[in-house]
Amino acid sequence: MNIDPGAESIVIVDRENRIIGTVARRIMRQQRLIHRASYILVFNVKEELFVQKRTATKDIYPGYWDLAAGGVVLAGESYEEAARRELAEELGIKGRRLRCLFDQYYEDADNKVWGRIFTCTHNGPFTLQREEIDDGCFMSLKDIATLQQTEPITPDGVQVLQQLEQTVKNSS
Repeated sequence: MNIDPGAESIVIVDRENRIIGTVARRIMRQQRLIHRASYILVFNVKEELFVQKRTATKDIYPGYWDLAAGGVVLAGESYEEAARRELAEELGIKGRRLRCLFDQYYEDADNKVWGRIFTCTHNGPFTLQREEIDDGCFMSLKDIATLQQTEPITPDGVQVLQQLEQTVKNSS
């Protein structure tokens, strides 16, 4: 059974991340409403990050490299439930311990989102969701910086990585 992703009921929040309602995903995108999303940074034991090439049919940032698995929080779902669902759907990862890192707000011309960032360790194998991901591989953070010079990377993912690097730097 194919469910229209545009009809999914999405949690809408205000600038302080308080829930103010739910709408269909397509309405959220059309009206650029602030919503919630879970981002999961998947590292291997070598501390390389699993990056994914988004399909050309994605509703936002089509064809970009994505630094995190994840997606929008559905009505009735917590950030963690969304993270677990998205990891299973997108990468085939189940039963991994998720560590919550931080929350952050991101906004650009097409996207307004309160994200909760998680991390987990997984060396593979992966089962990529073909409707959303064309390819994926592990990359060092240095190689991601090089990739960013020649390929588009999701800007919210770039902000997540910058915040993570700042958090690590401040805790050292």
